[in-house]
Formats: sequence, structure tokens, C-alpha cells
Amino acid sequence: MPMHNPAHPGELLYELVLHPLELTLTEAARRLGVSRHTLSRLVHTQTSLTPEMALRLELTFGTPDAAHWLRLQNAHDLWKARLQTHRLQVQPVAASVA
Repeated sequence: MPMHNPAHPGELLYELVLHPLELTLTEAARRLGVSRHTLSRLVHTQTSLTPEMALRLELTFGTPDAAHWLRLQNAHDLWKARLQTHRLQVQPVAASVA
């Protein structure tokens, strides 16, 4: 069963990692090896989490692993896409009866 409105990984990064560790965006960005602007855009859900950033998070914070971060992004993206299903112009193929 699909999750209803899964959180963007940037929100989770802030709430579950940065905030508990009392890391500022500037300090976290420095540790991740990215610009503050890049991290800010992710945390404020203005950009998607990339595989490279997922690896940076894994290597910097240890857990969860990169694949987990990417699954979070995928769930969020799929949920958003499902909201736009009505815009898809597809022609379903009828299943054959055996």
C-alpha cells in the first residue's frame, strides 16, 4: 500500500539528522563537501536528492545508507506523479483472458 504524502528526504534530513546533532546548514554543508546553497535547497525541498548526495549523507553521517535516502526520494516523487495521473495520456492494454 503506497504511503500517503511521503516526506521529502530534505525534510527528514533536517528533522532527523541535522537538528538533533545541532548542526547548522553551514557546518553540515562543509562536512558534506557541498555549498550551503545546495544543502539549503535540499532541506527546503526545492531540489531532489541525487545519488551523489545520498552517498555524501551515508559517508558523512553513517546511517541510513544511500539506498535508503534514494528510496525516500523515489517514494516522494512517485506520490507527486500519482497526483498528476489525470494528465497522462495513456491507452491501457486490456489483459487477455486465458
